[in-house]
Amino acid sequence: MVSQTGADLISKTALVTGGSRGIGRGIAFVLAERGYDLVISHWQDEVNAKETSELIRHTFGRSCEVFEGNLAEENEPVKLAEQAIHVLGRIDVLVNNAGITLFKAIDKIDILHTNRLLHLNFRAPLLLMQAISQHMIELGIQGNIVNITSTRAERAYAQDAVYGGVKAALARAAASAAIDLAPHGIRVNCIGPGAIDTRDGSLEPLHVVNPGVPLNRSGTPKDIGRAVAWLVSPEASYMTGTTLRVDGGLILPGTPH
Repeated sequence: MVSQTGADLISKTALVTGGSRGIGRGIAFVLAERGYDLVISHWQDEVNAKETSELIRHTFGRSCEVFEGNLAEENEPVKLAEQAIHVLGRIDVLVNNAGITLFKAIDKIDILHTNRLLHLNFRAPLLLMQAISQHMIELGIQGNIVNITSTRAERAYAQDAVYGGVKAALARAAASAAIDLAPHGIRVNCIGPGAIDTRDGSLEPLHVVNPGVPLNRSGTPKDIGRAVAWLVSPEASYMTGTTLRVDGGLILPGTPH
């Protein structure tokens, strides 16, 4: 178990959607390391979710409850919020991470897949922001909401009208939510990952060389987790309504497409 004392033991709570693997797991690990008790959600990923929960308990000594639900269904986001509040008592941080990808040319998109992506990647975060912000306002919690978007929200690629467009919409929605919630001391921000190696493994994954990235490596889930932890900390207390790009310089002007 990691030894933690003083300011490291902040005893706060977080709900991380899609926290069973990949970027969500990296976020959950870092928040647990920083003293957060957690609820993570997943859909049909029970083995990885259980492993993530057990690693958090045994490595960091924090609680981590797991809930399964298909957030693409309209009632599931509110249900998850209610379950998380019931288990943790309060939610200090919401991380909207769960999502799927869909890359197809505009003349070949499928309406069923498109609707599923819209519902999971956009509607679910909106409903969770609504439910958790209402909870925060009711309890006077000056909390944080972080939405995981993508560099694809900022830079156009072929076959990316749906996924990139929806991520851009989420960033825009988060900016308006930040204005709505600022009077309550609730900050709303986004993190835009670039090329992230999401293969699961140890808590300290090896850096993967990626010549297409100016920093010459792919990012790791822990890179995103550290960015989330900083963004919800008092050190970032004057930031709201913005997107923090974590991409190793991938989409800087002048880099190849």
